Amino acid sequence: MTTVELIISIAAAILIVLSGIITFTGTLGLVRLRHFYSRMHAPTLGNTLGVFCMLVAMILIFSFIHQKFLIHPLIITALLIITSPVTAILLMRAGIKRERHEPLTIYAPDEPGTMDLPTKDTRLVEESKGNAQPHSKVSDATDTSS
Repeated sequence: MTTVELIISIAAAILIVLSGIITFTGTLGLVRLRHFYSRMHAPTLGNTLGVFCMLVAMILIFSFIHQKFLIHPLIITALLIITSPVTAILLMRAGIKRERHEPLTIYAPDEPGTMDLPTKDTRLVEESKGNAQPHSKVSDATDTSS
């Protein structure tokens, strides 16, 4: 085994392991995150970057074996980088449009730095129907009489 073969093999091995770690992390994000929009973000980034690393490793190995530059993995990479985020954006927009028609929950974290399941708040439904007066957070914060 020559030095060039060894360097290419080590680089490809590192890229393949990195690809697995990144893809696994994105999958964990899909399982662990509870909010729809967060769940869309993690696998999109993880899978795109994971497949990108795998395809770069494939380019290195097969270009060295065939002694010519292969364009097929670059085409696959370009299509993946374009289609994966676009698909995620379309799914998120569909979720936003659905929530406009069914405003039942608040999708904000209870504490900074945490993302929990949405909590049901009927004020949003009442405000959207015009049945209740808008809730003013400023007046609640300045009211110290209670």
